[in-house]
Amino acid sequence: MLDAADSSSTRPYLIRALYEWCTDNGLTPFIAVLVDETVRVPNEYVKDGEIVLNISFDATSSLTMGNEFIEFKGRFGGVARDIFVPVDRVVAIYARENGQGMAFPMLARQTAATSSDDVPSVETKATVLTPVTNTPSNGNGPKSPRPPTGGGKPSLTRIK
Repeated sequence: MLDAADSSSTRPYLIRALYEWCTDNGLTPFIAVLVDETVRVPNEYVKDGEIVLNISFDATSSLTMGNEFIEFKGRFGGVARDIFVPVDRVVAIYARENGQGMAFPMLARQTAATSSDDVPSVETKATVLTPVTNTPSNGNGPKSPRPPTGGGKPSLTRIK
């Protein structure tokens, strides 16, 4: 019998499941990615070490969502680019229109100083993305800006 340490990560399976849920419901799947040297994306679109990618059928070609990586061709500023994202760098997948999706904890990477017997433990927590809506003020000041037409900005709510 496999124990948790020997089993594969659930992350790629959950990403594929939420991708399928988005497409089945006519929603646009986006992934948030923490960028490092293993991620191949246009650096000019990386902000604060993160990039958000539209992985919908209409925005990609040759999309491959494997257990180790997500790879596709996407257009940035009208120019086709090859995108390569290791699955462990994906920190969230959500629907653009309503913010529903899931965020993932970042896995601790082994360093050269860490032996194979001394694998760092990672506490797994699921996070639910819920849209944030702006409400008008009580009339004493200016009204809050209206949320984007595709729904509110997603926020993270940690479930323990």
